[in-house]
Amino acid sequence: MNTTDLKHEWIQLSPAWIKQARTHTMPSRDGLLDKPMLAACGDVRGLSILDSGCGEGRFCRILLDRGSERVLGVDLCEPMINAARELQSGKDTYRVADAEDLSFLDDHSFDLAVSYLNQCDLCDFKANTREVFRVLKPGGRFVIANVHPMRSAVGEWHTTCEGAKQHVILDHYFDESERHWRMLDCDFTNFHRTLATYVNGFRKSGFL
Repeated sequence: MNTTDLKHEWIQLSPAWIKQARTHTMPSRDGLLDKPMLAACGDVRGLSILDSGCGEGRFCRILLDRGSERVLGVDLCEPMINAARELQSGKDTYRVADAEDLSFLDDHSFDLAVSYLNQCDLCDFKANTREVFRVLKPGGRFVIANVHPMRSAVGEWHTTCEGAKQHVILDHYFDESERHWRMLDCDFTNFHRTLATYVNGFRKSGFL
């Protein structure tokens, strides 16, 4: 799987994704992760923010509503960026770009960066982390929500003789590889990595 393949998957998925975002029917985000993500971002008033893997711009708009000075959203999927631009308010800008290559951005140009369930979708999350570190101002922060690798490490259910589910066999945690799923009636791919791999990637990029 390469970046081009991933882009095509997200293009196929984008109409259903955009509809969910616009109708506030994304339970993992609306109902679960928004609150801790915003708490981790803290007071964003006056800040310049990068949203790496912004999708159709939903979280960018939330950050603007909370007083950020400007938000740049980047995403590989052109239909997502086009949808984001439909609701553009003036302080938010959007660009079709690979989050692993932010060379069009100057060093030290953002106060805060966010990655909302995007690191697991990247072929090379370390490249993204290095680039984000580069474009952040000294002391800037990178706020990340990611799929816990325990979620993508599960194997088969162990069942009783009657077929009742008892427990999941967790036997693929150290198998770092592609994971293939169905979401919104579309096939898509993300990447399973251990927590240690993520932590070491952040450390080598300069964050820890």
